[in-house]
Amino acid sequence: MNAGQEQVCGTSRIAGCQFSLYVMSDRFVEVILGVLKEVDTSKVWAKTDDIGTCIRGRQSHVFDVTKAIYVKAAQTGLHVSLNGTYSIGCPGDSEGDAYMVEDDVPMNEEAVRGANVRTACQFALYPMGVSNYMDLIYTGCRPAQELGTFSGGVHYASRLDGSADDVFASLYGAFDVVRRQSSHTILTFNLSANSPSARK
Repeated sequence: MNAGQEQVCGTSRIAGCQFSLYVMSDRFVEVILGVLKEVDTSKVWAKTDDIGTCIRGRQSHVFDVTKAIYVKAAQTGLHVSLNGTYSIGCPGDSEGDAYMVEDDVPMNEEAVRGANVRTACQFALYPMGVSNYMDLIYTGCRPAQELGTFSGGVHYASRLDGSADDVFASLYGAFDVVRRQSSHTILTFNLSANSPSARK
């Protein structure tokens, strides 16, 4: 932002996710590119560079795409990790507004729902611009507690364990309940599947 340029929050509620997919295999290029081609991203703005991928649009589609990418990578049986940040209400976020006119019908959910992908996750919520942020963080953990995925707190994060369906439902629930009370909400996450050091 240039000096003197005013930073203004737009009225659009664009959600986004900046993420990186890691595949612990010498086939990582093949797997990552294959997954990105297989997942339907037609309802989100998407850009991939040498570090990761950014997708933006309606909240439902942002979560739909990230879940599908993670599940399809995990279904290879390789140890995979998806690390990223969800955000909504970012000041000045306006590029890609056209994708906000899309309907809420997910393009990938039917293809990945019910996949037998055991998932471990650490996530952290950041409700911006509110004084009662700790209350909102506790509220954001309730969907995971109700789904039975909440495994307790770790340093600087909370842990989730369960199926990919339930873990993503927990993340979506946390993000959704907090963003309704915070003008700018951030959720960081680290997902892992097929790890040789997974909990027994």
